[in-house]
Amino acid sequence: MRKIKKKFKKPIKPWDKERMGKESILLKTFGLRRKHEIWKAESILRSFRRRARDLATRRDKTQERVLLDKLYKMGLLGKNADLDDVLSLTGENLLERRLQTIVFKKKIANTPKQARQFITHGHIAIEGRRTIYPSFSVTRELENKISYYENSPIKKEK
Repeated sequence: MRKIKKKFKKPIKPWDKERMGKESILLKTFGLRRKHEIWKAESILRSFRRRARDLATRRDKTQERVLLDKLYKMGLLGKNADLDDVLSLTGENLLERRLQTIVFKKKIANTPKQARQFITHGHIAIEGRRTIYPSFSVTRELENKISYYENSPIKKEK
């Protein structure tokens, strides 16, 4: 049987006032429920940065292009980015690619928390398929395919 492990690492100093202040601002800005969501985004970025540092030392151009193309498709980098751009990414960049944030920015919902509610209640669809995960990472190609679910009563109100 497979052991399920956490997808994030807790901060080393749990009661660091400066970090806690930044995290509480991020919670309000992006409408997150818990700090685990911030830590998960930071863990994902940590792995991308680690890969970029490793590729910079090995000077492997093909693997470097693979990483940059992946980050471009995710919507985190521009087309002509390089490894320095990967190292300069922040957790906010990844949080802005969440379905919850994009639904709010497309004015489908009035607040980030309302966007989260619409998603979890099944009112939002991507390419016509209902999605109930606010943390879904939206790629560039799916960004314009977000809409109300076809049977949603909210769709009829607006």
